[in-house]
Amino acid sequence: MKILDIKIPKYAAQALKMLENAGFEAWCVGGCVRDSIRGAQVHDWDICTSALPEQTLAVFDGLRTIPTGLKHGTVTVIIDGEQVEITTYRTDGDYLDHRRPESVQFVRDIRSDLERRDFTINAMCLSLRGELFDPFGGEEDIRRGVLRCVGDPKKRFDEDALRILRAVRFAAKTGFEVEENTAHAAMEMRGLLDGVSAERIYAELRSLLVQPHAGEVLRRFREIIAQVIPEVRPCFDFPQNNPHHCCDVWEHITHSVDNIRPDPLLRLVMLLHDIGKPDMFFTDESGMAHFKKHQFKSAEYADEILRRMRSDNYTREHACALIAEHDTRFPPKRKNVAKFISKYDMQFFMDYLEIRRADTLAQSNYKRAEKLAALDEMAKIAIQLEEENACLKLSDLAINGRDAAALGLKGKAIGDALKQTLAAVVEERVPNERGALLGFIRENCAAESGCADE
Repeated sequence: MKILDIKIPKYAAQALKMLENAGFEAWCVGGCVRDSIRGAQVHDWDICTSALPEQTLAVFDGLRTIPTGLKHGTVTVIIDGEQVEITTYRTDGDYLDHRRPESVQFVRDIRSDLERRDFTINAMCLSLRGELFDPFGGEEDIRRGVLRCVGDPKKRFDEDALRILRAVRFAAKTGFEVEENTAHAAMEMRGLLDGVSAERIYAELRSLLVQPHAGEVLRRFREIIAQVIPEVRPCFDFPQNNPHHCCDVWEHITHSVDNIRPDPLLRLVMLLHDIGKPDMFFTDESGMAHFKKHQFKSAEYADEILRRMRSDNYTREHACALIAEHDTRFPPKRKNVAKFISKYDMQFFMDYLEIRRADTLAQSNYKRAEKLAALDEMAKIAIQLEEENACLKLSDLAINGRDAAALGLKGKAIGDALKQTLAAVVEERVPNERGALLGFIRENCAAESGCADE
C-alpha cells in the first residue's frame, strides 16, 4: 500500500487513534484525501470506520457527540473545538427517487463502502500512518486531471441525479477533463435533474459559479445548465451582429462570469444579465443587431428563476436590480454619480461598476479603452464623494422633518419635500446648508398641497 506524506490535523488523528485503539478500522476519506493529494486547502476531515454507530458513540464517550444521522451511520464528534464526521462503512439500497437510497446496510469492508461513491477522486482513503487505499485509481486520475465516475456512470447518476450537476461543479473547481463515458452519461441523463429539489439545484449552481473554471464548463456543459435554467437555451449560438460584440450571447455571458470576482451574487448576476437579449432582438436598416431594453427583460427572467429556485429575498432583489441597471450609462460627472448612489447606496454603485467592467471585458475591443476609462473615473468620483461625506441620503440633509413641519407641511408632504430637497442637493442645484434648504422648500413646496413631483 502506498504511503503518502500528508499531515493529518491533530483532532482528526486523535479520532483515528481512538477508534483503532478500540479495535476498529478507521480512515480519513473523501474530499480531505482528494484535496490533500491535489495540494488544495482542506476544510473538513471526514472519517469512515468499521465501528457501528452505537460503537462509535461508546468510543467517544466523554467527548461531545452529535447523532448527525445515525440511520445512515454518521456521528459528529467535537475534539479540541473541531468537528469531525465519523461514518460507518455502508452500502446503499435502491435509489427509487434518483436522489437518496431507500435503505443502507452497514458493512465491515472498506472497499464496499468506497465503490458506492460518486467519483474516483472521492473514493480514496488515508490511514493514520499515511497509507493510501485507492482501489479505483483516484490518485492517477488526479495526476492526469480526469474526473471519472466509480464504476458505471449511468448507474451512479441514476442513483443520485444531483451527481450530474456535481460533476460539472467539480470540473469547474479543478479544471479536470470529464472522462468521455462520464460526460456522455451526464448529458444523456440530465433530464433526471428535473426531479431534484430547487434548493439543492440552487446550492450546486451557486457553488459552481464561483469556481476558477466556471466559464469553461458553462460553455462545455451548456445543455446541463439549460436543464435547470431553461431560459438560457435561446442564448446558445445567438449572434450579436454589433461592433460592441465579438461572440454570441451565451459565449459573452460565460466570459463575463469569468471576468468578475468569485462572489456568488455577482457571478449569478453575470450568468443572468443578458438572458433577455433573444426576446428583444431586432436589426436596423443596415443589418446591425440591437437589443434595446434587454436589461429589463433579463431582470424579469432572473426574478422568475430565483423565485423558482427559492433564493433568499436579498439575493433575488439585489441581483435583479443590478441586472436592470447593468446597461445604464451616463457621463462620469460628479452629479450623475451622486444621483445614482443616492437612488441606491454606495455598495450597490460599486457592484454596478464591477458588473459594467466584467461586461465590457467580455465584449469586443471596440471603444473598450474609453468604456473602462469612464468606469475608472466614476469609481474615483464615488470614492471622493464618500471621503467628503457628501449628502446622498435623507439623513445627510442639514434639515429634517421637524424643520419641514415648522414651515407648515404635514403628513406625506413632509417626506415629499425632503425627497425633492435631497434631489436638488444631489443635482447640485442647491447647497446642503440649512438656510438654503429651507428657502428651497418655501419656494417649491406649498403647505396646503405638499410637494409636487419633479
